[in-house]
Amino acid sequence: MDIQEIKQRLARPAVKLIAGGFRPTGTDEESWLGDVFLFRPDEEVPTNQAGQPLLPYAQFYLPALPVNSSLLAGVRVLTVFISNPLPEHFEPMGNNWVIREYGPDDVLVRKSLPVAGTFLKPFPLTAQVVPEDFPLWDGGGVPEDLEQEILALERAGEIQSYYDLVTHTYEHKFGGYPSFCQSGVDPGEGFEFVFQISSDAKINLNVVDSGSLMFWRHNETGEWALYYDFY
Repeated sequence: MDIQEIKQRLARPAVKLIAGGFRPTGTDEESWLGDVFLFRPDEEVPTNQAGQPLLPYAQFYLPALPVNSSLLAGVRVLTVFISNPLPEHFEPMGNNWVIREYGPDDVLVRKSLPVAGTFLKPFPLTAQVVPEDFPLWDGGGVPEDLEQEILALERAGEIQSYYDLVTHTYEHKFGGYPSFCQSGVDPGEGFEFVFQISSDAKINLNVVDSGSLMFWRHNETGEWALYYDFY
């Protein structure tokens, strides 16, 4: 198998999200990090079992983003709330983290619901299409048969390293592959990677030590999974 065949099998499109750099329009059709202002009329900021409000991490307006994922078909707005300190790895959603999904027929209203202890700086997002995102080598999503093909290319002297072949998007993104800092993990059968929120000094986010919050969704049940690691 040659280099181009390997790259074609591995490549996935991604949408990189960049915080700030422009004046927000103030419409409901913008995506944000560090702010959530769209709710159903009867909704408030979610709380944990102790009654403490979760922090608003993100609000994504999907029709304005070039996101093509069958897992998000019918989702118009997606909002993310997470506790401080962070939940345990793969902790079930509901107590210390919550994702809310809204369809095209859901009535949403703008609410200003400040949360004490919020440390994220709110910034609107712009989207940049990344035609090819590739997995990281150590457990990041390279199938075993392709690992052997790549190692054969290294032994033959055609490449020095896997990373001579590929690039990886570490920033906030939808699609592509998760940005593991340590060896990659598998959330389980049926779960597919959807998006990540990465450490970003502009929004005052440091996931423990320059890590990323990574989110998967089950392709049948719709269940979400959250994992993060760091350096």
